[in-house]
Amino acid sequence: MLLRNLATALLQHGKIRTTLAKAKEVQPFTEKLITLAKDGWNLDHFRRCLAVLTSRDVTFKLFHEIGPRYQGRPGGYTRIYKLAKVRQGDAAPMAVIALLGESETLKAPTRPAVVSSGRRS
Repeated sequence: MLLRNLATALLQHGKIRTTLAKAKEVQPFTEKLITLAKDGWNLDHFRRCLAVLTSRDVTFKLFHEIGPRYQGRPGGYTRIYKLAKVRQGDAAPMAVIALLGESETLKAPTRPAVVSSGRRS
């Protein structure tokens, strides 16, 4: 139920602020829903998403706005930003999970160049 509520809020608002652990758990859950909606209007996919999400309006938004936005994208519809501050009550690390914009792309992480010192041991 927690993942359902987090996924519904993320799709409704575009981004949510939550703990890092919850953000990492809801990311694949939400991306599977977006993948179902990306293929266009399909009654079976719509009913599967409707069974998961807690709001019918959010399901319609998923199929009419969010799904078509990622039509040509093979995956990676969300991004997690770690926040510097921790939650005051229990010092849990906080994060923001957000849907990517239409023109945003994820770059592959680059490895730093290895600098040789010129000496061999």
